[in-house]
Amino acid sequence: MAVDVYHEGERAAQRRAGLLDQGGFSARAIRTEIPEVARKFLLQQPMLVLGAADTDGRLWATLLTGQPGFLHAEDAGTLTIDARPGVGDPLYERLRTPAPVGMLAIEPSRHRRMRLNGQAVPTEHGLHVKLDQVYSNCPKYIQKREHEWDLATAPGRPQRSGTLTSDQQRWIGGADTFFIATSDREGNADASHRGGNPGFIEVVSPTVLRWPDYVGNAMFNTLGNLEVNPRAGLLLPDWRTGAVLHLTGTARTDWDPENAAAVPGAERLVEFTVTDVIEIADAVPLRWSDAVSSRFNPPVLQRRDGS
Repeated sequence: MAVDVYHEGERAAQRRAGLLDQGGFSARAIRTEIPEVARKFLLQQPMLVLGAADTDGRLWATLLTGQPGFLHAEDAGTLTIDARPGVGDPLYERLRTPAPVGMLAIEPSRHRRMRLNGQAVPTEHGLHVKLDQVYSNCPKYIQKREHEWDLATAPGRPQRSGTLTSDQQRWIGGADTFFIATSDREGNADASHRGGNPGFIEVVSPTVLRWPDYVGNAMFNTLGNLEVNPRAGLLLPDWRTGAVLHLTGTARTDWDPENAAAVPGAERLVEFTVTDVIEIADAVPLRWSDAVSSRFNPPVLQRRDGS
């Protein structure tokens, strides 16, 4: 089995799920270079999700945008990004210096996504990333959306807090997509996508969220990282307005099958504890159409509180 690409946490998660063999099969998709077809895919994308730790070691996920071509591979082993987080973004200071990053290029209109992990260094116009891992992911749970640009707005002032407001709780409770940044014990970062029908994220309290982990590709990159490093960061975009909600905190996997059995489609559950919140209005100039839900989304049960 080609499991040598996995670290100890990923192997541990695969064992706990009983999918070590399947994870070994999936490992064949992981490369250190960008295939030619993927280089063309990257050239077409207007956004990139990026995850990294800040100067205090807290993990965050953020969204970089640009006209198609702002992502380009000068060679198969490097990615150049003609964008960098702006002032007020939780990763602004950290990415002014070299840093390990996890990245996700995702195309909602065609249900495609691609993960790239590596070491970033700042350039005059953005970032230059030496790649360690490159691989495509299964397209399940991506909601279809079309984008357009609104270049007349500028990012608002970041609103910071330690707990979620009632409006932010409603935002999360109605979301069909979020992105999560994690890292291994050595700080190698990863960014991933999670999707489902609105309501699949449960707001347990102003500081606790819970969501189902649906069947995937058995790599367990995110849950494997959480086995060795509980720090995590979430990004929730407002697809209509360009606002973003950044959360950082800690996450843990609930492996109890009885708890998972109570949630449709759940293989297991993940619980996230919020420590810091940053909301930025008009953070990005992209605007997206209403979603066409993925046919793979499991149903969401109505909770006792009616949500």
